[in-house]
Amino acid sequence: MSGPNTSPYGSWKSPITSDVIVSGSVGLSQPSFDGADIYWVEMRPSEGGRNVIVKREPSGQTHDVTPKGFNARTRVHEYGGGDYTVKNGSVYFSNFSDQRLYVQKRGAEPQPLTPAGNMRYADAVIDVQRGVMFCVREEHVSGREAVNTLVRLRLDRDDDFGLTLAAGNDFYANPRLSPNGKQLAWITWNHPNMPWDGTELWLAELDTEGSLKRHQLIVGGLEESIVQPEWSPDGQLYFVSDRRGWWNLYRLGGSGNVDSVCEMNAEFALPQWLFGMSSYGFESTDRIVCSYIQNGLSSLATIETSTGALREIASRYRDVSYVRAASGQAVFRAGSPTDGAAIVQLNLTNMKFEVLRRANNLALDVDYVSIPEPIEFPTEAGQTAHAFFYRPQNRDYQSPAGELPPLIVKSHGGPTAAASSTLALTTQYWTTRGFAVLDDNYGGSTGFGRAYRDRLKGKWGIVDVDDCVNGAQFLIQQGLVDPQRLVITGGSAGGYTTLCALTFRNVFNAGASHYGVSDAEALARDTHKFESRYLDRLLGPYPEEQQIYFDRSPINFTDQLSCPVIFFQGLEDKMVPPNQAVMMVEALKQKGIKVGYVAFEGEQHGFRKAENIKRALDGELYFYSKVFGFKLAEDVEPVEIFN
Repeated sequence: MSGPNTSPYGSWKSPITSDVIVSGSVGLSQPSFDGADIYWVEMRPSEGGRNVIVKREPSGQTHDVTPKGFNARTRVHEYGGGDYTVKNGSVYFSNFSDQRLYVQKRGAEPQPLTPAGNMRYADAVIDVQRGVMFCVREEHVSGREAVNTLVRLRLDRDDDFGLTLAAGNDFYANPRLSPNGKQLAWITWNHPNMPWDGTELWLAELDTEGSLKRHQLIVGGLEESIVQPEWSPDGQLYFVSDRRGWWNLYRLGGSGNVDSVCEMNAEFALPQWLFGMSSYGFESTDRIVCSYIQNGLSSLATIETSTGALREIASRYRDVSYVRAASGQAVFRAGSPTDGAAIVQLNLTNMKFEVLRRANNLALDVDYVSIPEPIEFPTEAGQTAHAFFYRPQNRDYQSPAGELPPLIVKSHGGPTAAASSTLALTTQYWTTRGFAVLDDNYGGSTGFGRAYRDRLKGKWGIVDVDDCVNGAQFLIQQGLVDPQRLVITGGSAGGYTTLCALTFRNVFNAGASHYGVSDAEALARDTHKFESRYLDRLLGPYPEEQQIYFDRSPINFTDQLSCPVIFFQGLEDKMVPPNQAVMMVEALKQKGIKVGYVAFEGEQHGFRKAENIKRALDGELYFYSKVFGFKLAEDVEPVEIFN
C-alpha cells in the first residue's frame, strides 16, 4: 500500500472543490414548531440565493412551502431575519422582490396581506383571537432615514399598511404576545446604540382591538443589552440581559421585580444582527431548553424554572442557535467540528437527536477533516485573545521535509460576531489543499462576555488588527506556519480589519477583501439606518471625530500598502458601496502592486448565488497561487491580476 504523495503546501488535490461546496449546499435558519409540524428556511445558492420555507410533517416527509417566484426574505435592517411565522398551518412571510407580506394557507397560493408600497415587515406574531398580526414595520421615503415602528395588521384585508402601536424610537424588535393575549412585550433602542450595546424592554396591555393601553418600561437602558423576550406557558415574561457582564436569563417577577433565572459566566444569547434569533424556548412551564456559549463553544442544556438548576445535555454539537422548544421536544440549528450545520430535532424524553436537514450532504472522510483547536494567545496590554487553529489535513499528501504551511488568518465580520467551530467546507477547502487557517475571535467578538466585546470600543482597526497580527505571530513562534507566506482575509467588517492589517502593519504577505470597508468616513456618510451610527462606538461620533475616521481608513494610506490584494464585491451592496473597493484597486494599480478585482452583478452584502460563491473561492486560491508561486492541482477559472 503506497503512502501519501509528497507535494508542496497549497498544491494538494482536494476532494472539496468549489463545485462540491455550492452544488449541494444550502443555508439553514429559523426553525419553528406549528403543532406537530416543523418548519425552517433554506437559502439556496443553486436558486440564486432564494429563501424557501420548508415543512416537515410528523411522518418525516418534507416539502417546500414557498412556490417558485417567491423568496421568503425581508429587508428590514437590510440584514433581515424573522422572515416568516406559522399559525395553524397558515404561513405568513415577507416576499423579497416587493417586500409585501403574504399569507399562504394549506394547499393554496400565497396571497398578499399588505399593499404595494415603500413598507417592509419583519418579526411577526399572530393573534388568532383578534385576527391580527403584530410586527415590525420599516418605511422607506426618499431623502430621509427609514422610519421603524411597531404595528398591528388585520389578517382579513389586503390593503392595510398597519396601525402604528409604538413609534418615536429608532428601532423596534421582538413583539411577543402573552399566552392569554392580554399583553404585548417588545424591545426598542435608539442611535447610536446597537442591540448589543443598550436596549429597553417594554410591556403594554392590549384592548379588544389589539391597540396598546398602558405601557411601561420594564428594564434596560443605554448600557444594558436586553434581548429575546419570551413568555412562559403560564404567562411569565423572560428575557436575556447582560447587566452582570454576561448575557444571562432573567424573568419579570409578580411584583415587578427582576429575578435572575440562571447566573453563569456564559452567554445565553448572540448579537441580534437578525430578527428571529433565539437561544432558548419553553418545553413546558417547568422546563427551558437553551444553548449557552463559553470560550467560543456552545453547549445545550435544560433549566428548571422553579430552581434555576441547569443540566447540560450530552451532545457533540458545539455551535447551537435558533433554539425552539415544544412539549417533549426541541429543534435548533447545530454543528460540530466534524458535522456541518444542520436542523436538528431533540426528543427530550429519550434525549435522542435526529438530523432533519443538513446544509451539505457531502460524506467527507474524517482523514480529510482538519479539527479546530481552540487557542489562547497573548496580545496587547497584557491581555489574551482567542481563535480556532486548523492544521493542513489531507490523507493523500504530505509536505516536503522542512516546509512550513502558508497561513490564512480569517477575520470574521460584524465585527460583533464570532468564529464558529462548526465544520465549514469553505475552511476545509483551504486545509485540504495544504493551508493552515487561523479563525480569529479578536477582541470585540461575541461569546466571551461584555468586557471582551467592549474591547473594540473606540479601537476598531486597532484591537482587531493587533489580535490578528498577534495570532499569526504566536503560530510563527510555535513553529507551525511559514512567516513568509502569511495571508489575511475577511468579509464586510472583517474586510476592514484585513485592509487595516495590510495597510498599517508589515506582517502579512497578501490579502483578500470580500466586500470590505476601506473608507470609514464614506461608511459613516453612506450606509443603511441600522448601522448608520454603529461607528460612533467603534471609532467615535461623526463628524466630530472626523480625524479618527481619516486616520483609520486604509484608502487614505495606500502609500503604506505594499503587498498583493484581491477584492470581491457585490455591485448592489448597500452596506459597503462598491466604489470603496474600486478606489482601493485603482490606488494599488497606480503603485504597481499585484491586485485583483472581481465584481458580481446582482449581489448585495455577501454572496448568495452559487456561481459567485464558486468564483470567489477559486479566484482567491488562484490569486494566492500566483503570489506565492505554487502550482494548483486542478484547473480553476483565472482572475485578471493587474501588475
